[in-house]
Amino acid sequence: MTDTLSASSRRILQGDLLDFTDDPGFATPQESPGVRWRPGHRVLIDAGRIAAVLSPDEALPAGWEGGPVEQQVGKVILPGFIDTHVHCPQLDVIASYGTELLDWLNTYTFPAERRYADPAVSREGAHRFLNVLWAHGTTSAVVFPTVHKVSAEALFEAAEAAQMRLVTGKVLMNRFAPEGLLDDVEQAERDCVDLIDRWHGQGRNAFAVTVRFAPTSTPEQLAMAGRLCQTYAGTYMQTHVAENRDEVKWVMELYPDARSYLDVYDRDGLIGPRAVLAHGIWLDERDRAVLREHGAQIAHSPSSNLFLGSGLFDWAQAQRDGLHVSLASDVGGGTSLSMLRNMQDAYKIQALQGTRLTAWKALYTATLGAARALGLQDEIGAIEPGRHADLAVWDWARDDVSRHRDGLCRELHERVFVWMTLGDERNLRETLVAGRTVFAAAG
Repeated sequence: MTDTLSASSRRILQGDLLDFTDDPGFATPQESPGVRWRPGHRVLIDAGRIAAVLSPDEALPAGWEGGPVEQQVGKVILPGFIDTHVHCPQLDVIASYGTELLDWLNTYTFPAERRYADPAVSREGAHRFLNVLWAHGTTSAVVFPTVHKVSAEALFEAAEAAQMRLVTGKVLMNRFAPEGLLDDVEQAERDCVDLIDRWHGQGRNAFAVTVRFAPTSTPEQLAMAGRLCQTYAGTYMQTHVAENRDEVKWVMELYPDARSYLDVYDRDGLIGPRAVLAHGIWLDERDRAVLREHGAQIAHSPSSNLFLGSGLFDWAQAQRDGLHVSLASDVGGGTSLSMLRNMQDAYKIQALQGTRLTAWKALYTATLGAARALGLQDEIGAIEPGRHADLAVWDWARDDVSRHRDGLCRELHERVFVWMTLGDERNLRETLVAGRTVFAAAG
């Protein structure tokens, strides 16, 4: 953790605020609802939460006068990003060459994850992971650790120390993986119950029943996972679904009595309003109806889908079908923890299908949209009184090309879209979690 975690709990930031009050949808930039732009406003932070948001003309409330104001002139302040699907141990295999999903897991991912049986490796990995999330402007995440209980404990401990919103839980996987990465149904259930008892609701932590994906769990383990979801209200469920066509074929060979890949989960009670399903590229109309009826979400992982050649997610169709869609990096299948870089890839994926993704829709999805899908809209995702002060301060431009292009922008969406398209983690100046600076750029 950074030394700045001991900073004063009361702060005033002043800059140009950008956040959202509603889903802009796939409307044109000029017709998009819910965009909130507040130039020169002040954000008052006390005890980790936003106490007030004031216009430049409004007087400070009693007791705040005379305090230092952190001027962020020429910068844009957004809510911290929310990454709804990312693998902590897979920083070890990011940018691995040459395979599709199933080969990639066996060749790169599983060998790397076996190391996390070592508590020291898990602790070091958790701290490194949270620090690099913050260095990319991400302040909340839904995270896969490994099958090892200690890997989930290390993430919970590190997040609690930072007062960070984190959703995780030990991975369930009892077949089709190497020795050192397999659990069993009974011990896995005991481990999950213990983690729930000790960590769910502790600080800003939440437990997720974490099924790797349907092939690596026996029917007995999936049934156990469903019982956990039904027994422990308020927990989440995270898994993968319909990412790759060979994966879908394999699932149907393993579960020939299921109507679809998604049905394997649904019939065991795993699909509910707190279910986060990564990818969802190869779902049919009935699958999408099931997700809508249960209020579950798809964690769209654009850079991963492109890098592994998995397919093109039809976001516009998902919107028409009434699905919750959040945005995710899916590192290490994804090639960057930067949500800006993932927005750039999301734009390209939709463009290939004849849809234009606005900066408003992309940014909403990684902030308030993700918060709503997770049921956390009263805590994160917007710059409003009462929310946790999870914020990121960004430069509009950091090099000659982006500065030149930024200077030619004629209106706000154009400027934000240029920033989203040309920007990345190098534009980030500061990240706050619960009002404390956890990342500050040098210089």
